[in-house]
This record gives sequence, structure tokens and C-alpha cells, in this order.
Amino acid sequence: MDTHDVLTVSQVAARSGFAPSALRFYEKEGLIRAGRTPGGQRRYERSVLRRLAFIRAAGNVGLSLEEIREQLDGLPAGRTPTKSDWHRISAHWRNRLDEQVAALEALRDKLDSCIGCGCLSLKQCSISNPSDEAAGSEEAPGAAYLPRLLRRPPRVAP
Repeated sequence: MDTHDVLTVSQVAARSGFAPSALRFYEKEGLIRAGRTPGGQRRYERSVLRRLAFIRAAGNVGLSLEEIREQLDGLPAGRTPTKSDWHRISAHWRNRLDEQVAALEALRDKLDSCIGCGCLSLKQCSISNPSDEAAGSEEAPGAAYLPRLLRRPPRVAP
């Protein structure tokens, strides 16, 4: 392998925007691979940058770490996504993004009214959520009337 085709942890972190700890996490999770120098320092093939960009994009769409792993595991070993792979993999992301847009629009449209947080501080809350009925819903805890898609915790951050 040409030494110009390998990058240090610092170089990959600077180029990808991921912290070195995230790179180690993704390596431990099997999403990326690194070689080692005789002294044990990590060295990444330049192609890891494409995989990391894929991980970031997938996380921004809302895919879980497991879903990202499944997508990357579907690629031949050691190969990063090609344009055709990207098209195939990202095709189902459109529906997910449409759902997120709809959830954000619902949040925007109800932002000045009750979202079921239990505060009962707005006049609308006592009508929409009398006696904090939301606390007993299967959507609790949290803002029970907030669209479910917006209630998910962040998925990709290590």
C-alpha cells in the first residue's frame, strides 16, 4: 500500500469531522477498519473517509447504529459504497426523510399549544391535557404528544 494512501487518526479526524474517540468507537463496532504500524499506531486507508461520510449521512437521516452496520455489512468486504450502492441504499431513506419532514411540520404547527409535556402552564394545555392525562399514556415519559419520530434519542453518536 502506498504511504500516501494511509492516514493517521489525527488526519482522519480532521478530514472527517469525527473525534478520534468516535473513530475508535466505529472501529470497535466494526464499521471501519484500521491497520497498525509496528509501534501499534492506527493507520487508515484513505477510503475510510467515504465510509465515515456514509455513517454521518445515515445518522443525519436517523438510522440507528445497527441499521448503518447492516447497510455497510451488505457491501463486499473492504469496499466502500459506489454510486450504484449509494443509490440502492439511500432509496429507502426518502420515506424516512418524508416522515421526519411531516413530524417537524406537525411540531411547528403545534409549537404554541400543548405538546403533552405535563407543565399545564398554558390555557390550551388544560384543554388538550386535562389533569396531565398524557402522563398515563403509553407515549410517556416526556412530551407525549410530540410526534414519535422527534422523540427518538440521537442514534449514531458514540
